[in-house]
Amino acid sequence: MTSEDLLKKVRKIEIRTKALSHQIFAGEYHSAFKGRGMAFSEVREYRYGDDVRTMDWNVTARMSAPYVKVFEEERELTVVLLVDISRSGLFGTAGKTKREQIAEIAATLSFSAILNNDKVGCILFTDRVEKFIPPAKGRTHLLHIIREILEYQPQGTATDIGGALRYLTGAIKRRCTAFLLSDMLDVQADGSPRYEDALKIAANRHTISVIRVEDPREYSIPDVGIVPVKDAETGKVLWVNTSRRSVREDYGRWFQSAREDAGKVLNRYKVDYVDIGTNEDYVKGLKTLFQSR
Repeated sequence: MTSEDLLKKVRKIEIRTKALSHQIFAGEYHSAFKGRGMAFSEVREYRYGDDVRTMDWNVTARMSAPYVKVFEEERELTVVLLVDISRSGLFGTAGKTKREQIAEIAATLSFSAILNNDKVGCILFTDRVEKFIPPAKGRTHLLHIIREILEYQPQGTATDIGGALRYLTGAIKRRCTAFLLSDMLDVQADGSPRYEDALKIAANRHTISVIRVEDPREYSIPDVGIVPVKDAETGKVLWVNTSRRSVREDYGRWFQSAREDAGKVLNRYKVDYVDIGTNEDYVKGLKTLFQSR
């Protein structure tokens, strides 16, 4: 992709997603995420009706009188996009790749955040953290994030969601709103997620939502005879007889089991998530995610 082509693509994404953010998502984003964070304001003497859970026991002991901590709603949030740019994101059979769909969704979320005066940061990851763009504001900053998502050439090829979540936990100290955009295909041989422990810690410190982007062709293998199948992340090639019904059924069961296991882990730690296909308009999916909060 030439620089001119990239600029055209970024501009096209900006026009579409900025309009969506203004017309559709700004209010729903605000309702879904504003008011979730509470920042410490001051300590004052206890008053009748105060929640005893806000008692500051250290000050109470020192002053020999009951004192409570006062918190106020955080008016400005920090939004961090965790974007999977592993090679599996280059797959797409419905007019766009998973990575292109992720870029548009990320842009829409970013413009929605900016309309609410929030900072936006980005973590690009594969089997390692490829790049961290610290949270900031402004159109130029957002366009930089979009360009990186579309064009960044990663060093890694595979996927390590747990590593990205651990980086988030270490890099962002104050509670933030994080969106993880990935196909979530980071599994062990049996299909179970490899990132559960990291997710448990991150979800306890931050407000995390997952947007799982998939391609419709991933759900099943078509009957097209004996064909070479290449793993985009490892480069390994296997010849597969897709005409065998058992092969197609085994793959379908494995993929469905992996999706269900991921859903169970996300539900276990109360992480909201939505599935969006490369063949789908992501507007409906994002509205569903916002309204579920």
